[in-house]
Amino acid sequence: MQIRPRRSVLYMPGSNARVLEKAKSLAADCLIFDLEDAVAPDQKDMARSQVADAVKAGGYGGREIAIRVNGFASEFYSDDIKAVAQAGADAILFPKVSTPDDIKRAAADLVSAGAPETLDIWAMMETPLAMLNAGDIARAGSETTPRLACFIMGTNDLAKETRAHLTKSRLPMLAWLSTCIAAGRAYRIDIVDGVYNDFRDEAGFISECEQGVELGMDGKTLIHPGQIGPCNEAFSPDEDEIATARKIIEAFELPENSGKGAITVDGRMVELLHADMARRTIAIADAIEAVQAQ
Repeated sequence: MQIRPRRSVLYMPGSNARVLEKAKSLAADCLIFDLEDAVAPDQKDMARSQVADAVKAGGYGGREIAIRVNGFASEFYSDDIKAVAQAGADAILFPKVSTPDDIKRAAADLVSAGAPETLDIWAMMETPLAMLNAGDIARAGSETTPRLACFIMGTNDLAKETRAHLTKSRLPMLAWLSTCIAAGRAYRIDIVDGVYNDFRDEAGFISECEQGVELGMDGKTLIHPGQIGPCNEAFSPDEDEIATARKIIEAFELPENSGKGAITVDGRMVELLHADMARRTIAIADAIEAVQAQ
């Protein structure tokens, strides 16, 4: 089972050389070098060149590197794609993906720019149309143009576009979050939760991380390095979960349980589906350990 942890996904402005360097020492699983929202128009060209050079130079260890380009309609989009498609990033993050055709265009543009086949597409899910088309977007990214690896929830933009309120409970967002989770899971696409804006409110942040775990998210996007530690902890299986998972796997591997669909472990009935879940728990724990060792 090949799994890449995406617990903590930190946005970093591409125009700030200092933070691009600092990123090499941070414990985030993934880094998004941003050329879009975090960069002023008069700094776009500089940021594009700076990010491409930084990624080419490397030094980020096992961290997954994604570059967020400007939107399809932006005057900066074409230059962004040309500059970063062959820079050596793991993924290109496309903002405001709203239809299956957006995914098809993204894939075609990467091919035209000479991007390697291993370069993934990540899609920002942040518009009302994206919520309505989530399943079709995931299908296009999985079947038609199989580069789509991750949905990134853009909850701030989604709130702006829908006029929904960003509440502590996120009740106005839950249906959309769950819709995207279901679409992602149907086509084996990871999904990362939106940002928590008040980075000084650690208790609120942890609560929202826990909600994301309960919903089925793979991780969370972050706006401050101080959020990395609590986020990694929330989205990591704890020692008890790992021990239980190993016990379930070992029990199903016993000769006397061969071919059985359900067995008893510690007085509790477990089925083959629990064994599958246990294997994923171990796989993500091993993947986290591997990343931390790099």
